[in-house]
Amino acid sequence: MAQYTKNPPLLEEELESQPLAQLDRWLGDAQAAGMMEPTAMTLATVDAQGRPSARIVLFKGVHDGALTFYTNYAGRKGRELADNPNVALVFWWDRLERQVRIEGIADKLPVEVSRRYFYTRPRESQIGALTSLQSAVVADRETLDRRYDDTVARLAGEDVPYPEHWGGYGVTPQSVEFWQGRSGRLHDRLCYRRAGDSWRIERLEP
Repeated sequence: MAQYTKNPPLLEEELESQPLAQLDRWLGDAQAAGMMEPTAMTLATVDAQGRPSARIVLFKGVHDGALTFYTNYAGRKGRELADNPNVALVFWWDRLERQVRIEGIADKLPVEVSRRYFYTRPRESQIGALTSLQSAVVADRETLDRRYDDTVARLAGEDVPYPEHWGGYGVTPQSVEFWQGRSGRLHDRLCYRRAGDSWRIERLEP
């Protein structure tokens, strides 16, 4: 059982004044610690009946104060976000005994932002985004691979067209909690809560 002894106290006066600046600091620590995928974050959504679902997505930076990720708009998460844009995000960095919990509102990114990012991806990923009917039932792996190969052949020597069903979301945070493991399970929990145009920081019981 983990004892959480790596970290000194997390003190209010040591935090950045803005939560996304603090997140950037901790993300840098996670990258320096050699995490396999430090930008991986759990995204939790709910459907129209209030039933939750969660999956890992990759954090792709900040746009206009919102945390971004990219996906197929027609997949399950896209459909759920269309019904209810309230989401939760969680980063977990086990080597650092830290997590960051974010609650906020997800909105589609401007098409030009999504398009620009799409063309920074490897060609194989571009073709995958164009090919996949995300979250739909597929008969077998061979069916998916055949559709992918057909797309590769069809687009040989051409640029991959930007798929209109694919793009990014930006999550504007309403609260951001920085959790750091401490001995005796008396973990540090410091939470930024939006207060108009500013943030207040509260310490939470572990």
